[in-house]
Amino acid sequence: MSAAAREPVDVAVGVLFDAAGRFLLTSRPLGKVYAGYWEFPGGKVEPGESVEAALGRELHEELGIAIGPAEPWRIEIVDYPHALVRLHFCKVREWRGACEMREGQQMAWQTLPVEVSPVLPGTVPVLQWIAAERGFAGATHGAV
Repeated sequence: MSAAAREPVDVAVGVLFDAAGRFLLTSRPLGKVYAGYWEFPGGKVEPGESVEAALGRELHEELGIAIGPAEPWRIEIVDYPHALVRLHFCKVREWRGACEMREGQQMAWQTLPVEVSPVLPGTVPVLQWIAAERGFAGATHGAV
């Protein structure tokens, strides 16, 4: 089936920045598509749910944190073999609680270039946006 014939799945994605300007990446847990790949945390938007509400719910479920304001940033459509996804990226600079990996995933606070790999394809544009905002030149991540 072509991408045009598939309905995209809306996904809320949090780009968490700490006070030092680092951003949080998490690994996809075992048993999920692309297990072991690094991404920004988030998940599917449920019917009738706003992107911000979905992001708050997902980050609580995955990381055990309660987020403050989520700043809508950019939207990117990525066509994976298993799903066509519409990624709603939001910047998050405030949260309560310490990050707990509730799905058996790993976490890493990163700067550019990121040191973890492999990076999920849908994560690459975000690294490029961060690089552009910061005036960073060079590779944002290692090759897969």
